[in-house]
Amino acid sequence: MVMDCIGTITYFIPAIGETFDLVWAPISAVVFYYWFRKPIGSMIAMAEEILPFTDFIPTFSLAYLFLHRKELKR
Repeated sequence: MVMDCIGTITYFIPAIGETFDLVWAPISAVVFYYWFRKPIGSMIAMAEEILPFTDFIPTFSLAYLFLHRKELKR
């Protein structure tokens, strides 16, 4: 959830918010791959961060829930 919050923070910085996304997108993709080992997911995380107005999607939280859905059903 922390990673999703960092990606959303850019909405609260009016002047440099979208510019920060250009820096944050590759960092987010690398962290996503490191945690989940899913290349497709890391590409989606990067696209979600770099595209304007898509920062509200909680990519890391959704990936965690998707990968642990069997454990959560118990």
